[in-house]
Amino acid sequence: MTDLKNLTVEDARARILEGAVGSGVERVALADSLGRVLAEPVIASRAQPPFDASAMDGWAIRRADYVPGKAFAVAGESAAGKAYPREVQAGQAVRIFTGAPVPAGADLVIIQEEAERDGQTARFRAGDHPKSNIRPAGGDFRSGDILLDAGVVIDPWRLSLVASAGLATVAVARRPRVAILATGDELVPPGATPRPDQIFESGSFALAALIQAWGGEAFRLTAAADDAAAIAAVIQPVEADLIVTVGGASVGDHDLVKPALKTLGLELAVETVAVRPGKPTWFGRLGDGRAVLGLPGNPASALVCAELFLRPLLAALTDGDAEVRLVAARLAAPLPATGPREHWMRAALSVDEEGRMTAQAFPDQDSSLVGVFSRADALLRRRAGAPALSANAVVEVLPLRRG
Repeated sequence: MTDLKNLTVEDARARILEGAVGSGVERVALADSLGRVLAEPVIASRAQPPFDASAMDGWAIRRADYVPGKAFAVAGESAAGKAYPREVQAGQAVRIFTGAPVPAGADLVIIQEEAERDGQTARFRAGDHPKSNIRPAGGDFRSGDILLDAGVVIDPWRLSLVASAGLATVAVARRPRVAILATGDELVPPGATPRPDQIFESGSFALAALIQAWGGEAFRLTAAADDAAAIAAVIQPVEADLIVTVGGASVGDHDLVKPALKTLGLELAVETVAVRPGKPTWFGRLGDGRAVLGLPGNPASALVCAELFLRPLLAALTDGDAEVRLVAARLAAPLPATGPREHWMRAALSVDEEGRMTAQAFPDQDSSLVGVFSRADALLRRRAGAPALSANAVVEVLPLRRG
């Protein structure tokens, strides 16, 4: 049997993503599509602009008629949404405004700063070879162009592009339903009154927010008691594409989640990961096929492993981009050698005087420190068995999406 313990991050991620399929497709109003993953390409049904349009306020004339200082007869006006209805004849000029259709026959717009009008006559002094100041039909895109591919996330700029194509609805991946269960008698929710031996539970709140940001639909569960029977009872009826547990993931006497889920047919694909923090992270499927990701109870461990495993899994469930992309940065200060597990350190990014990205690892990387994570904007990767590094050494970092 393949060993499921102490897997590398890459091996664990591959096992977690194996068999992950999209959660389905739904059509939503364009106004509700922000942050959603496109399920099919967006194709233009018409050109944009659909006509030659003026790029400036000015006068539309025939270039062949232009001579500096020549008098033109004012024939009318073309405004946005109200085109001049006739063809421009020789010796005629049409007052035109930015975005308005260029009248038939005209192929030059003289900007208003280079024009003088006297009643029904206009004269132009735009030099010998004036710029056309015309945006050609289809200059942004043409009918039949693929504007966005399936799999991209709708952001405000892409939403504007879809709107400019005239689409009121888009087909997007259905948001996977993700249930979150935080376990432990030591935990109380924010707002409650803790006993001296209890702490406020924070992990599930952060995870729910991340799941929403990463395209999922999160909801939190509460077990009636911190025992195996109660854990199994709260999870058994849940309708979810993914169940995320927080805590109870190690091998202590009070780590009850895996034994509880064994009663629901849990089959593990990942038992532990050779990573710091987050070694107890695990993954499997229940007897009915529901996926379960087990994260450590310490908040920093849970959030690091959410970045490494949960975000790619949610991307796979929405047919999005599951790649974890690292970028290069230079160390702001030396780091010691690593041990047998690769280490993902919370770090702050900045840009040095030469314009290079630098990474400063926080000195205290204890996995219980939520405050450190709140100030971090990257995870700095140190591979297992890596040697000590001096300042300015190049390292790999995973920028965190903080906005």
